[in-house]
Amino acid sequence: MTARSRRPGATGVGTFVGVDHLEAFEQLLARREPPLDRAFALIAAHGRPGVDPDRLLAELDALADDLGSRLPDGAAAAELCSTLFGPGGFRGDEEHYHDARNSLLDEVLARRAAIPISLSILAIELGRRVGVEVVGIALPGHFLVRDARDDRAFFDPFRGGAPMDPTACRALFERLHGPRAHFTDGMLAPSPTRQIVTRVLANLRHSYVLESNRAGLVRVVQLQARLPGAGLEERRALAELLAADGRFDEAARLHQELSHLDPDPSQDHAGRALQLLARLN
Repeated sequence: MTARSRRPGATGVGTFVGVDHLEAFEQLLARREPPLDRAFALIAAHGRPGVDPDRLLAELDALADDLGSRLPDGAAAAELCSTLFGPGGFRGDEEHYHDARNSLLDEVLARRAAIPISLSILAIELGRRVGVEVVGIALPGHFLVRDARDDRAFFDPFRGGAPMDPTACRALFERLHGPRAHFTDGMLAPSPTRQIVTRVLANLRHSYVLESNRAGLVRVVQLQARLPGAGLEERRALAELLAADGRFDEAARLHQELSHLDPDPSQDHAGRALQLLARLN
């Protein structure tokens, strides 16, 4: 095997130094083509002291250098996935599938295990760095990747990078949802970054609910509320979570904002804000 050169510009030095992670996430997702690796790093870092998104990006660079040295010249998606998810590589975490750590980049890199979407993000971003382009496929219930240049070449990172064709993808869908579930070819279309990020956050939120982790739930709903197109539902949920977590001043400020935005008078955001502010005394 011969070494492959990593594409330049994978990360920027000190990209997030001195930057509020929540604000950075919102600005990033507002771009026409948000960088997936940066978004995934910020999800892991938001509200978690000691988790440095720049360091996580540097770890991805280092992994790509190692991966590139083990791939032959002219390698395609099949070689990328078999090397990345084969023996000794990253694996699917079947035992603790709903563990929140499976959706946090720092934990994924440390444990070398995760759920399908997180492993797929690794394939997308490490592949980009070594010049092997794969795209994410948001099959309902099980995320996959596909060779960007071959619309029949799919791979399952959760199952060791196993190759699949469209027929196998349909069979997987029917095993997950039953033979009466309606499969469409559109389910195998490439997923844009915002859709991938939205799904990561939904998974993380579900994990925190199962773990009864209120602090984690607050963090993920804060991120969901900053997604493009996020509506009143996300902000209402965040206000209630902040109040339940004893962060009365933050919850009051959010209710004050909602009092000017929410058309539903039964919500009484102004009154709720006053109640919360009174609890600070």
